[in-house]
Amino acid sequence: MKLRYFLLSAIVAAAAHAATVRKSDFGKLADGTAVALFTLSNSKGMEASVTTYGGALVSLKTPDRKGKMGDVVLGYDNAADYQKGKSYFGALIGRYGNRIGHAQFTLDGKTYHVPKNDGDNSLHGGAVGFDKHVWTARELPDGALELQYVSKDGDQGYPGTLTATVTYTLTDDNVLRIRYQAATDKPTVLNLTNHSYFNLKGDGDILGHLVTLNADKYTPVDSGLIPTGELKPVDGTPFDFRKARTPGERINQNDEQLKLGKGYDHNWVLNRKGPGLSFAARVEEPGVSGRIMEIYTDQPGIQFYTGNFLDGSEKGKGGKVYQHRTGFCFETQHFPDSPNKPSFPSTVLRPGQKYDTTTEFRFSAK
Repeated sequence: MKLRYFLLSAIVAAAAHAATVRKSDFGKLADGTAVALFTLSNSKGMEASVTTYGGALVSLKTPDRKGKMGDVVLGYDNAADYQKGKSYFGALIGRYGNRIGHAQFTLDGKTYHVPKNDGDNSLHGGAVGFDKHVWTARELPDGALELQYVSKDGDQGYPGTLTATVTYTLTDDNVLRIRYQAATDKPTVLNLTNHSYFNLKGDGDILGHLVTLNADKYTPVDSGLIPTGELKPVDGTPFDFRKARTPGERINQNDEQLKLGKGYDHNWVLNRKGPGLSFAARVEEPGVSGRIMEIYTDQPGIQFYTGNFLDGSEKGKGGKVYQHRTGFCFETQHFPDSPNKPSFPSTVLRPGQKYDTTTEFRFSAK
């Protein structure tokens, strides 16, 4: 009887601490394909809503210092707007997050050409990346949401049929965990990430957020925003966020790298001390909300982007117009253009290998 009681108590406790998931319609695409929205909720009232179109994080409601919930990510109200969108709001990015120089790479002696959708370069997987497909969704027993997409051999020029699985988990500690897994039947290159734009105030620009980056170096870029191959120390540059600084403090300085990116749009080389999750970044909104977001990842790099190309041309949720620098991105990743930079950590995935990486966004307030 005691054992039965213990097991029952454990099951009840586990159920009490698991996120709940509810499914709703999110509209249709231009061809009539139905798209769903899944909302994960924890016991603290935090909510994360994810759509099957592009696996995008549509909404993320977190408490401020007074416990009031507010949405801290940019996005759209329906699937049709995501299909028309151009800014990758909240989307899962693949096959290759960030840029590949000259839209080509060589793997095992063969050169592959991928779409040029960013000048002479390929950005975020090409013209029809993972963000432009409907993913297959499955609710897991622990309240997590699993999404899967099968990218066929030759999809956007990439070799191998790749099966990608991404799991969104919302914990009772107000942690949004994103786990990326993949396998391929031919050698390929892979760099999956999430492209959420955050604003911990909920609106206005993000230049007053306090940003900390656990990185001693970053990867400078050329005029096409392709890394030069150098790992440059941040010391003495506007890219030193080892102590909390606001982006607005130095974003308009007379610095060549800032001019090339029209602000911050660079990859930082994270300080890592071994496998597993380690601290990557912290953002605090010191004003009225007091919200804090910490990022932990097992990836070698993180792209910090300050919404430099937002220009007021897109209307988001509730008709809100997203102006210049009203959101920032922290894309955990391997370095941009790694397939063409042998000195960078490899992004090659071969048959029999398992791609498995996790990033956590941890929320609090003070």
